[in-house]
Amino acid sequence: MPSKTTLIRFLLKRYLRFDKTQPFISITAILAFLGVGVGVMVLIVAMAIMNGMSKEFEKKLFVMNYPLTLFATTSRGISEDVLDQLEEKFPDLIFSPYLRVESVARDNGIMSAGIVFGVDIQKEAKINEILAKALEGIKISDFYQDKFSLIIGEGLKETLMVEKGSKISLFFTKLEPTGLTLSPTMKRFNIKGFFNSGLKAYDTSYLYANISAIAAIKNLPAGVYDGIHIYSKHPMEDIVKIKEFLLNTKNYGIGIEGWWQQNGNFFSAMALEKRVLFIVLMLIILMASLNIISSLLMVVMNRRKEIALLLSLGASSKEIKKTFFWLGNFIGISGIVFGIVLAMFGLYILSTFPIISLPADVYGITKLPIDLSLMDFFSTVIGAIIIVCASSYYPAKKASEVDALSVLRNE
Repeated sequence: MPSKTTLIRFLLKRYLRFDKTQPFISITAILAFLGVGVGVMVLIVAMAIMNGMSKEFEKKLFVMNYPLTLFATTSRGISEDVLDQLEEKFPDLIFSPYLRVESVARDNGIMSAGIVFGVDIQKEAKINEILAKALEGIKISDFYQDKFSLIIGEGLKETLMVEKGSKISLFFTKLEPTGLTLSPTMKRFNIKGFFNSGLKAYDTSYLYANISAIAAIKNLPAGVYDGIHIYSKHPMEDIVKIKEFLLNTKNYGIGIEGWWQQNGNFFSAMALEKRVLFIVLMLIILMASLNIISSLLMVVMNRRKEIALLLSLGASSKEIKKTFFWLGNFIGISGIVFGIVLAMFGLYILSTFPIISLPADVYGITKLPIDLSLMDFFSTVIGAIIIVCASSYYPAKKASEVDALSVLRNE
């Protein structure tokens, strides 16, 4: 008898050939190969699209939801002393103080409610790239010189039908006595530019003004803020450090939250959807692996005489088991490799050519986002390999249990 490795290799080559006498067996193996490949391809592409959509929404939400946000929990607000302490303690972070007030914008007989953020425009532009783009071509000095300057979103621009240089009226919730009644505070603002976040909800409801103008409207002294926007490359780590610092310096009445807390339900829903999709699509591979089981069982039934003869000539049950186990693995793993190649080709096509276009007013993007993470890729490949190995084990076990004496006597 040849060595164990030589025998297994010889049998694998023999059983992988197309059997003209029993073509259905070979066709079943080919279908198993294609089924596993298509399943792996669909799963990888689906995970790349889901991950891309999640990253794109996360990027969009970062436009108005900053990595970290400090906010006042009392009417005293956050003092400039706290801001100075934070900038000295955390020089690697970028801080932008703000005041916030609700308002109603009115022009051309049209009204629209929104939120006005009073900001230091230079500091805010450092951590808000959408606002920075809106400031291109605008002299920052002009923005500061005109106390009542305003930058609004493209959505509000279309709603109010205004242009750059126009003036709009903002009505604030603060009431002023006028004779025997109270009326809301009204100020005229000059529109200096427009931003486009890609999300209509933000573009129609967010407005940026000088922090000094909003402080005057709210009757607040200089150096008092409603909150502070913070840019951090590692927000989940820095939030803990900032909390400890505020506690140690006894700066009470100040809360802090991260972007993941502001949109926790949304990202939790997307993560759950991604896990469910992974499990459902993995069932495609599981169904394809049933063809591996049926194909191997048919090979075992068709080769019972050969198996019995090999056992009688000295081949061990372990060698027979390994032969059929690796036969199933070869079909399945070849299918996995084929699926990976198809997936990479499919992702290239989707990311290069505009085959699928998205409505910008719904998703904020027109091109399908693709982002395949290594975690998703390896999870798919490892999961598929486990299913293929499990599918190959039972037929291999049945092949090793062939009773050589009974088969040779009866057949």
